[in-house]
Amino acid sequence: MQEVVLSIEKAIKYLFDLEVAVELTLTDEQFGDYATNIAMRLSKKVGQNPREIAQKIIEQLKDESIEKAEIAGPGFINITLKSEALATMLNQEIQASHNGEYGASEIGADHTVVCEFPSPNMAKPFSVGHIRSALQGWAIYKLMKLHGYAVITDNHLGDSGTPFGKWVVGFQRYSSDEQLNQDGINELARVYISITAEMKEEASAGQSAIADEAQQWLQRLESKDPEAVEFSERFNKISLDHMHQVMNRLNIQTELELGESFYVSRGQEMVDELLEKGVAKNSEDAVIVELDEFGINTPIMLRKANGTALYATTDLATIEYREKHWSPEKVFIHTGEEQNFYFRQLNALSEKAGFKPVIQHLWHGLVDQKVEGGGREKMSSRKGVVLLQDLLDYAEEEARKHNKDGSDESVKAVALGAIKFADFTADRKNGVLFDWESMFSVQGFSGPAVQYAAVRIKSILDKAGVVDDVDFSAYEWKDEKRLIVKLLHYPILLRELHDSYEMHKLASYLYDLARSFNRYYEEHRILTTSGPEKSAKLWTITQVRMVLVRGLDILGIPTPEKM
Repeated sequence: MQEVVLSIEKAIKYLFDLEVAVELTLTDEQFGDYATNIAMRLSKKVGQNPREIAQKIIEQLKDESIEKAEIAGPGFINITLKSEALATMLNQEIQASHNGEYGASEIGADHTVVCEFPSPNMAKPFSVGHIRSALQGWAIYKLMKLHGYAVITDNHLGDSGTPFGKWVVGFQRYSSDEQLNQDGINELARVYISITAEMKEEASAGQSAIADEAQQWLQRLESKDPEAVEFSERFNKISLDHMHQVMNRLNIQTELELGESFYVSRGQEMVDELLEKGVAKNSEDAVIVELDEFGINTPIMLRKANGTALYATTDLATIEYREKHWSPEKVFIHTGEEQNFYFRQLNALSEKAGFKPVIQHLWHGLVDQKVEGGGREKMSSRKGVVLLQDLLDYAEEEARKHNKDGSDESVKAVALGAIKFADFTADRKNGVLFDWESMFSVQGFSGPAVQYAAVRIKSILDKAGVVDDVDFSAYEWKDEKRLIVKLLHYPILLRELHDSYEMHKLASYLYDLARSFNRYYEEHRILTTSGPEKSAKLWTITQVRMVLVRGLDILGIPTPEKM
């Protein structure tokens, strides 16, 4: 494709003595293969009508791979390429792939990024509320690796702060060693919910005895009180074991798990240092940093009036630690939209403290489920699945209904395909809808639909056996043209995602490719052909499967052997 772009750029240089970057976009096949609006972009610069400019460019084009070029609308140039040339281009692109991975690049060579996910609060079981952080974070990690970055993955655990105090007080009031040993994470969840409800009632009555007791436990933990440390280690082990089980089932993992507790001591030291430098100041016994110069009127608090740390305290130490160890170009953090303002504050604090403001907050919407009548509502334990373990169990039950002859491995792959793909069916900033019926449909916009196309191609290739090498000049490639055009777009899309992080576009692309393959399979014979035609068709669907499998892998979705 670069050759075609260069041909257009050379024509512009010759005609107008201008050096401009030309972009080609896919267009509707009835108009051609690609289109460019370069003539309209040049109109003001050269003082000519866009259609006149387009006509001059077309007349100057000398690329032999172009079958025809036409003007459309106010000055678009639609370009149709020769089918044989497109097939040859695709083969060359694949053969020249970086590290043998089609679509990979070296954009991030010699650069480091940190991907922080899923980073749950340890005081709660791994719930549906954490799934988007986990899945979106993993996809960005895979994308950055593909583009050549050194990627540090860190599960930044919420293992300190007020939740710990609530855990201890709740355990002492509502639980016992026997109950905790028997029910583990579920007992900790029950305790946390109960104490939170009681604290709300207390606050509404204008009292704070329980809240004060929770803060006292937090203070004891920060001062390394043996009993507090013992509680923390015990509760955290139960929570971590549960979290790791769920992460293993989701097929995601991180190399680091440096939680908030790791940074508390250094965070408190840094607060004192900022006070000495005059960057921070005391305010009603608390410590704050004003951020007015960044257009943020709300100060960020670094220490409570009782002397205990906050998220910002440990996050400041986290920023310093990462800068010293890896000096990342970017740090990707995945949470809900409600934390967007906080991360704006944190980037400003980072800069004011002398560090690079590298946080990229890729926030996301909520998880809803479809209800009777076609409406949607937030998932809740009262009306549906809430724990991720339960969600995965339910998904595997549904997958088994749709894949009765499949192995356990295939069932789990289809279940993950349904859950994970659903997370990428829309822009991450929107809520995601769990509609179990459509999530497993191999006819609809779903993970299993894409997986099924990949499985179907493997079945065809297995039946075909060994085939002759492809002679690209011995076949016209007209039947395969639309598939080839889509395959050529894959590296372009991955490059766009590097800048936009809009991973739902990859899901849409994979579904569209799978649908195009299904149409091709229904309209054209493959196994009953022979000679160069058979070789060409098998080569084409091999590349389709490659892109489907690798694209799904970026989204964290496995491809089953059978469906």
